[in-house]
Amino acid sequence: MLASLTEAPLDDPQLVYEPKYDGIRAIVDVPAGGDGRVRLWSRLGNEKTAQFPEIAQALEIWARRRTVPLVLDGEIVAIDAKGQPIGFQNLQGRINVSGFGASRRPHRSARKPSEAGRDGGVCDTAFIAFDLLREGETDLRSRPLLERRAALERVFARPGSSVLRLSEIVQGDGRALYERALSSGWEGLIAKRADSRYVSGKRTPDWRKLKIVQQQEFVIGGWTEPRQTRAYFGALLLGVYGASSSSSSSGLTYAGHVGTGFDERELSRLMKLLKPLETAICPFRDRPPSNERPHWVQPTLVAQVKFTEWTADGNLRHPVYLGLRNDKKPEDVVREQTTRVRASAAARVAPDRAGTARPQTNTKTTTKTKPSATVRAQADTTSEARPRKADTASRATMTVSRLEAAAIVEQLNAIEHGKGDGILALPGERKLSVTNLRKVFWPRQKFTKGDLLRYYAQVAPFILPAVADRPLVMKRFPNGIGAAPFYQHRAQNVPPGVRVETVPVGPEDLRPQFIGGDIVTLLHMTQLAAISQDPWFSRVQSLDFADYVALDLDPGDGVGFAQVIDVARWIHDELEQLGTIGVPKTSGADGLHIYLPLPPNTPYDAGLLLCQIIATVVSRKHPKQATIERFVKARGKTVYVDYLQNIHGKTLATAYSARASEYAGVSTPLTWKEVHEGINREDFTIQSTPARFHAVGDLWAASRKTKAINLAKLERYTKKMG
Repeated sequence: MLASLTEAPLDDPQLVYEPKYDGIRAIVDVPAGGDGRVRLWSRLGNEKTAQFPEIAQALEIWARRRTVPLVLDGEIVAIDAKGQPIGFQNLQGRINVSGFGASRRPHRSARKPSEAGRDGGVCDTAFIAFDLLREGETDLRSRPLLERRAALERVFARPGSSVLRLSEIVQGDGRALYERALSSGWEGLIAKRADSRYVSGKRTPDWRKLKIVQQQEFVIGGWTEPRQTRAYFGALLLGVYGASSSSSSSGLTYAGHVGTGFDERELSRLMKLLKPLETAICPFRDRPPSNERPHWVQPTLVAQVKFTEWTADGNLRHPVYLGLRNDKKPEDVVREQTTRVRASAAARVAPDRAGTARPQTNTKTTTKTKPSATVRAQADTTSEARPRKADTASRATMTVSRLEAAAIVEQLNAIEHGKGDGILALPGERKLSVTNLRKVFWPRQKFTKGDLLRYYAQVAPFILPAVADRPLVMKRFPNGIGAAPFYQHRAQNVPPGVRVETVPVGPEDLRPQFIGGDIVTLLHMTQLAAISQDPWFSRVQSLDFADYVALDLDPGDGVGFAQVIDVARWIHDELEQLGTIGVPKTSGADGLHIYLPLPPNTPYDAGLLLCQIIATVVSRKHPKQATIERFVKARGKTVYVDYLQNIHGKTLATAYSARASEYAGVSTPLTWKEVHEGINREDFTIQSTPARFHAVGDLWAASRKTKAINLAKLERYTKKMG
């Protein structure tokens, strides 16, 4: 039974929701009592048993306890080192494997997860069951879905192997699952009518696909000549048949070309398959445009491709090759109409904080629940903060969607796993050259330049608003954090699309500086090995007026982070007396920053005075723990409350910025509740924080939305403090 790509609500008592697993659909014949051999079949009737021996063996061991034969429906998925399902492209090596050994030992492709991937073409796999079609002599296909599900849970709840799993399922309210899908990068969800019967071989609206990352099959109609040092071919030319097409005789409709997602091994393998199919006849209905010389092929190969959207002229935007499919007939490949899930329904529930999909081995169907007021309030922070009036026009074009960010990450993966150098296709049909992605920047963790670029791509929806319209200073680490860095204030040799403006730094000093707020600028600076993003406190539209000021809590030698937290709590107490809350964040290194939004048109000097008064009060009340002493040797075992960062032209690492700290820290926005309860600064790294940000939303938006401090209260506060 197949699902249709039609709209479905996320809150419907008549529906159940499952993750859309990104693998190979499989019908499984399971004999009873070990009497016979388990067999795996694709939806086209091709046997897959030999390609997935560990799944077959696990099923045969499980089947020894069964008294009647069974027929299961489910998905074969690739899994990572933690046992979590990963994308279809990781199955490519398995699809091309054939043959069990005579001893029935696992094929060489059943390697360790750490060895998985395109480099060897293999990976570990699991089978996720989601339906039971036959139990003994009883054909269950005419029974309602929930009845079949209950039977499946009865027989498959404890299969006794991590290779065998039961699909996750929720009934009535799929909003939380949808948010997990968004934050975790799943392909989407499947929504099924709870009372639906199983109709073999039919595509029916009783089952509906809710796609998030758009992905579908395309017929390969040709390839283009490679450019520069690229081997084999430059791109694959893709097409689909018309919705009413029943055969290839009507020709292909060109859908675009895909030139990313390949490594050297896959390029070579594809070229061997394409060459014998080469023909002088163009298979497309209309000859497609091409910058490089095209080669046509007989349209018999089907590729799986991920992309962000369809353009107005019917081409793919940001396509990434995932692999070949041999379970889909070319003539069945048509353009799938995209489902747009109602955002208002999806946004009301915050995702699971873990941000990962964890298929359960003993999942029970849950009942419909409504999100609490707390969760709804938390989810509201994920929307883009409304800018103050001065911001509105300048921030109109800086946003990057999660789909666009995911497409950039896919390209970076392909480049790093290939030659290490390449061209990124970025939103707005812009391009950017990136190089040396395998260079190690953090030796302890072996994090590379590619890891840093991927981090910034993932968090672009959060960091771009934080640096929008602000001049940026670069501290470059071309050889990683273990080598000496250098500062670069002037923008030089800037590629197209990178924003640069001349900024008056002093009376006679005009500098061309990078201006933040755009994905091309962000990634170009990262390409130049600027690990952190260090913006001014003002924007180019109003350089003399600070939007906020900051207190930088810097622990002295031998001072623990717990003492930094104590000082932050005391500052919070003072801010409450001033009628403001401030916005805290980790520095990403050893300390903590507290930002205070200012009223419009506040000069730097006024903000500096505000911070000086607060820092002075805290240091006088707690002299053994906090100081404003500028001479380092005179500070002792205290936390330096630095208010002098608030000078025209000075910078601090912004929220969401990576830092050149040994633990690859990130300057992470916090809630005051987290500060009062205590945190571990090393929990926030370029590896761990993207999931947090997508889970809790843009906490830093408070620095733009929170009511600014009333400076008129400052005089009364000062008199009260003496």
